Amino acid sequence: MDFQETGESRAKKARGRPRDWHDKTAQNTIKSLDRAMEVFEYLSEAQGKPLTQLADEMGQSPATVYRILVTLEGRGLVEFDPQEQVWHIGPQAFVIGARFLRRTSLVDRARPIMRRLMEATGETANLGIEKEGAVLFLSQVETYASIRAFFPPGTLSQMHASGIGKALMAHMDADRLDRLLAASRPETYTDQTITDPDALRRDLELVRRRGYSVDNEERNLGMRCIAAPVFDMNREAIAGISVSGPTSRVGPTEIERLSQPVARAAHELTVAIGGMVTQPQT
Repeated sequence: MDFQETGESRAKKARGRPRDWHDKTAQNTIKSLDRAMEVFEYLSEAQGKPLTQLADEMGQSPATVYRILVTLEGRGLVEFDPQEQVWHIGPQAFVIGARFLRRTSLVDRARPIMRRLMEATGETANLGIEKEGAVLFLSQVETYASIRAFFPPGTLSQMHASGIGKALMAHMDADRLDRLLAASRPETYTDQTITDPDALRRDLELVRRRGYSVDNEERNLGMRCIAAPVFDMNREAIAGISVSGPTSRVGPTEIERLSQPVARAAHELTVAIGGMVTQPQT
């Protein structure tokens, strides 16, 4: 039967959700889909798993996990390595993730700025945001040098051991920072990692005053990172831009020099997205 639109139907406002969209009870969830997404998310964090190990670690039956994996494989979201007998995330997962990144102009506007930053410093340029108390890396422009930092899009890192993370934390209001520190369990990665809350607060105060942060081998020995915050129209730090490189090139005397183009790039991106710049405290 052909459907002819009436004046009344045209007048109805299109909705993206049903009226009771906020109801997350069992009647509005699909358990099999939820279970499949649990397997997919777990595999994304622990790639290269054989079926039996994956099922055992998740507390699921191998038959159930296998059916989920085969279904996801049909969509290209996971793939099987027959030689190693292990499962990995598939290429379609990257395609979908890339579509998410294109949803915001932040990544698009950052790319040419990051390219210029990499050219000016000779080091890898990174872009990241905060997501659920961690740094989510959105984009990277790699240096031409043979030794380089590598944070592929989608990588998550604890904020206390990240240049971008500390640049964002330094501009959080006191209550939000208190909640973040109370909820997180800072991991010690190296002897340089700052995990003591009081010491971290002092470091963040320094970041706030000078306008940039330094990851001084706090995540990986032999690597340093200098980052600066990007602000939105409400003067809130919503992202961070950074350069990362080996300590052989990014020595203590290079930090001040590299901080200037990093701060300029963050300022340029702030302006490009219509943000309002917050001046460093003196």
